[in-house]
Amino acid sequence: MGKPTGFLDYERVSNPSVEPKNRIKDFSEFHPPLNKEDRQTQAARCMNCGVPFCQSAMRLNGMVSGCPLHNLIPEWNDEIYNGNWEHALIRLRKTNNFPEFTGRVCPALCEAACTCGLNGDSVTVHDNELAIIENGYAMGYITPRVPKVRSGKKVAVIGSGPSGLACADQLNQRGHEVTVFEREDRVGGLLMYGIPNMKLDKGVVKRRVKLMEEEGVKFVTNADIGNNVDAAEILNDYNAVVLCCGASNPRDLKVENRDVNGVYFAVDFLKSTTKALLNEEYEKGNFISAKGKKVVVVGGGDTGNDCVGTCIRHGCESVIQLEMMPKLPDQRAENNPWPQWPRVCKTDYGQEEAIAVFGSDPRIYQTTVTKLISDENGNLTAIEVVSLESKRDENSGRMIMSPVEGSNRIIEADLLLIAAGFLGSSPYVTEAFGVDTNARTNVATEEGKYATNVDKVFTAGDMHRGQSLVVWAIAEGRAAAKEVDKYLMQYSNMI
Repeated sequence: MGKPTGFLDYERVSNPSVEPKNRIKDFSEFHPPLNKEDRQTQAARCMNCGVPFCQSAMRLNGMVSGCPLHNLIPEWNDEIYNGNWEHALIRLRKTNNFPEFTGRVCPALCEAACTCGLNGDSVTVHDNELAIIENGYAMGYITPRVPKVRSGKKVAVIGSGPSGLACADQLNQRGHEVTVFEREDRVGGLLMYGIPNMKLDKGVVKRRVKLMEEEGVKFVTNADIGNNVDAAEILNDYNAVVLCCGASNPRDLKVENRDVNGVYFAVDFLKSTTKALLNEEYEKGNFISAKGKKVVVVGGGDTGNDCVGTCIRHGCESVIQLEMMPKLPDQRAENNPWPQWPRVCKTDYGQEEAIAVFGSDPRIYQTTVTKLISDENGNLTAIEVVSLESKRDENSGRMIMSPVEGSNRIIEADLLLIAAGFLGSSPYVTEAFGVDTNARTNVATEEGKYATNVDKVFTAGDMHRGQSLVVWAIAEGRAAAKEVDKYLMQYSNMI
């Protein structure tokens, strides 16, 4: 422990944030890093706890607190404080394949469990992690690690999101020959087309993919297994197959007049903007645009927030975000103590930008859509909404959100974005491989396992656990890779 009193001597200082009205002028990342001296000071705040909850990933009160990857956080914080940046990188890479992703988009389950957070502000674990990996790239510490020995085994990974990339990286380093199949035109899955540029610059994804290619991983794009590529051929040509296709089945709205023009799933809306930027066609307007429109976003989660931020960058006339559930408290409730995940209201970057531009928080709580209203040409002009209240269901006994009688009202809208989550895997993929699914349409496996009912077919990520976080996808990819390795070699020395 470099500085035993660091947590008493120094205040928390996060990476700064570009002022909302300036950052909405483009799609650039907007959190410039601290200098090395200040970052080392922040690392000094780590208490090197006897029981580091930050790396535990414990389930408490139905929620996980701490890092699912079990990152060795106190170790690399100590290395940062002492200026041993290369050593910090070695410890970080031992458990996390892609710190450049989690350091940008992870909600920092580690910080919620930080002991410093019990009586003050937690350590800047999220920012420290990003500083380590970016310094590693800048200093040339990160070079291709090509396996010296190959096993002769071939593995196909279907899907190039965070779980697929993590699984491929692990298996390649073990010496297996890995080919990743991606149905889109670019590698990255959720990282490429599900997360906006201002949260994760696509150059960061490309940099990692290039490194993996240099290390021996093969990538095949525009390969939609079950459509333009035969699953039977994949099964015949490879010793093992890992399905990492994500929870790509978006939850729809079951409302009157659903088929009007001007309604899009959030994933399609966000992807169209990213593609336009990557293809240098944004100025031509070749994307689903919110410019000059009254936008309603259905869904109060991260994806809904991303839609709000993207719409503001387009130049929307207004934006509203509907959330079915009540507003969470601004401070921890007594029944939600540390180190549980804090169930508190978070104002994210998109909402911050809406407040700066339009003067108010875009979120309307305990509200849902009941009807879509269109003009004579079938174009959306307004939506009917209803307020909700929490009631106990007479049949199940569970608390449900129930409509408040007489609370229906009309909101003007000419663009509706559905960010209501995902139901599970795409049926055509699971049917092509013949794997069983559970009641939530996720690919079924034994508890804690990744092998499916079909011999040599495994699964990982959102396709396996349901819609979740990037950090969980990476953890799943690593765990599945270990199971695949044991299947191929009858043992595994993977961590």
